Amino acid sequence: MTIVSPIKKIAIMSSDSPEALGAADLLRETYGEVPPNDADVVVALGGDGLMLQALHAHMDSGKPIYGMNRGSVGFLMNEFRPEGLMERISEAKVEPVHPLRMSVLTADGETIMAHAVNEVALFRQSYQAAKLKITIDGHVRLEELICDGILLATPAGSTAYNLSAHGPIIPINAPLLALTPISPFRPRRWRGALLPDRAEVTLEVLETDKRPVNAVADHTEFKSVRQVSIVEDKTVTGFIMFDPDHGWDERILAEQFRY
Repeated sequence: MTIVSPIKKIAIMSSDSPEALGAADLLRETYGEVPPNDADVVVALGGDGLMLQALHAHMDSGKPIYGMNRGSVGFLMNEFRPEGLMERISEAKVEPVHPLRMSVLTADGETIMAHAVNEVALFRQSYQAAKLKITIDGHVRLEELICDGILLATPAGSTAYNLSAHGPIIPINAPLLALTPISPFRPRRWRGALLPDRAEVTLEVLETDKRPVNAVADHTEFKSVRQVSIVEDKTVTGFIMFDPDHGWDERILAEQFRY
């Protein structure tokens, strides 16, 4: 997908680092700025964390996000070059993103929902390892997993924390999710699973008082959860833009050959 109409108006969102703030000032002086509701594209300046914030802020608004790297990690960002920005944006490829929807049952019995572009993760809250039961589409697949945690990653998030936890990298258009344990203790040989993106994953926390667990959807955290259910929310869409010479497919392929 590409944007056909000329880009005339941009909104600018930046992290608070000196590099990002300086880049934002430069772009405002060169191209001007309008509020996000009036913009053709939102330009995000920072690292991958800032890109996630921008996607969450403009999810389902129809506003595509064009990121330029002014942070420490820029897998989701394009190279920072202020020259010819409008032409670059007009030629960029637009990739749709469907987030995960996490439904959390808290210790108080309350159900809360949050979205995640990269991953939903559960972490042990204390020195005690977590004990989790894993159910996929209503069928119990693992009665008990003893671990530091577990995460469910989208293709977009498969190169982030999922990769650090030794999970697989997923091509961006593959209809898959990665279920990856974090420091599994029992069963020791279980290394996770690839699931269809239509699957519903339910993670039940066992021995909640003795082994408390937190749940995180990107930047949103809930403490002492009892159960987490996760599905890909195809009713919600965000849009991220990449320069045509270094699109998401190429980035993910290149990441698999790094050493």
